[in-house]
Order: sequence, then C-alpha cells, then structure tokens
Amino acid sequence: MAPLLSFEDKGAGQALVLIHGHPFDRTMWSPQVAAFADTHRVITPDLRGYGASPVTSGLVPLSTFAEDIIRLLDELGVERFVLAGLSMGGQIAMECYRLFGDRIDGLVLADTFPAAETDEGREQRDRTADRLLGEGMRGYADEVLHRMVAPYADPAVAAHVHRMMCATDPEGAAAALRGRARRPDYRELLTRVSVPALVVVGRDDTYTPVADAEAMHAALPDATLVVVERAAHLPNLEQPESFNSALAAYLRRVRRP
Repeated sequence: MAPLLSFEDKGAGQALVLIHGHPFDRTMWSPQVAAFADTHRVITPDLRGYGASPVTSGLVPLSTFAEDIIRLLDELGVERFVLAGLSMGGQIAMECYRLFGDRIDGLVLADTFPAAETDEGREQRDRTADRLLGEGMRGYADEVLHRMVAPYADPAVAAHVHRMMCATDPEGAAAALRGRARRPDYRELLTRVSVPALVVVGRDDTYTPVADAEAMHAALPDATLVVVERAAHLPNLEQPESFNSALAAYLRRVRRP
C-alpha cells in the first residue's frame, strides 16, 4: 500500500521526523534536511491537507495527523525516532507522544504551546476556517506573514513562507483549524515525558511567546530551552544556523548506538 502522505526521506542513521506547522508544507524544513541528512535519516511528511498530500474536508483532529505519521513510519520501517514539530506540528508531536510515546527517543517542541483552546480561540479558529473556504489563502497569508516571520526577516525567507501559505489547499487548512480548535490539553502529559526534550522559540514570536516556552520547559522533566534571537514564529527558517546548532547539540544527547 502506498503511503497516504507525501514525504521526503533523506540520509541514514537515527531517524529524525520533522512535522511542519500551519499553513505550510515540508519545505519549511529545508535548512534542517540539508544540515542533518549527513548524520540522520531525516523524514519530512506533508501533513494531510498540506503540500502534496491528500486533502480531507470538514474537520481533521490532531489524532488523525498523528495516526497518519505513525502509518507512514511503519511503512518506511522506522521503529524508533526523534520527533520534532513546530507550532501546530508541535501539538501534533505531543499527540504522537500521547499515542505512541514508547517509540519516541526525543521530543523537540518549537514555537508551540500545550494548553487546550479557549472558547474564544475556538470561535476564532472556526471563523478563520470559514474565511479560508470563502476567500482562499492569499488574503490571510498577506495579513499574517510578518507574524510568521519577523518584519526584519530575509526577504527570500518571507517569500518562501508566503508561497507555502498561498499554495495550501483552503479545505485542508480549514479542516486542520477546526480539528486543532478542539485539541486536548497536553500540559499534564508533558510532566510525564520520559525522554530528553528540546524547547525552542523565537524571541519575537507573538503567536507562542517566550513565556509559553518557559512554561513547557518547566513542566518537562528533562528539557533544554533555547530562545532564538532575531526570529519570530519560524526560527528554523529565519535563523537556521542558530536553530540547527541547538538541534545538533540536542541530538548528540539522544543519539542511539
């Protein structure tokens, strides 16, 4: 059976699985694939509804994204892996740990937060989903670009982020927003994470501020916190050298023989 998800699989060694955020695709991890494919097997899926993966309309819960990922890894013969996710991808990584944490050697949570959605937040995500279905992605992409990446970001990086957002299927993005709005609360789960964790956040992130990262770092039993200077919500793209340096140091801790 062919994998459900479109993906890239490069390198060899310990598996490093990178989960992109909303409304992006696997190319948001291009600097990390280039940096780590020499030392790791780097697997970057397009989530359901994003990139080249199939689109599901309606509502897609985080558990479905997690189940898609484990199915892909089963098909690729990957039993154990380090799992990293950014923003919505970080919340999917937490859901993966809830469902199959015994297969995860390390957890990287970037620019994300573990709390369930508030009533106000749920209504806002539902309104945004309706807007995307009615208007498409471009207006939304124009509005949020300089929260996703800082206004001072490299123009080429900003253009890449804008392209990813505009290329996303509105039905897939809307379904993910509705599912994410109904996510569980992962705060108690974090206190039970038994593997080393890395928490990363951009200093100027307004979606998931440094205080959110500090709270996750405090909750995790064995975690390192890295704040990336001169970056907003996508430090892996805005400041790839700093992000990769932090990730490399972390991976040395969790490398399996």
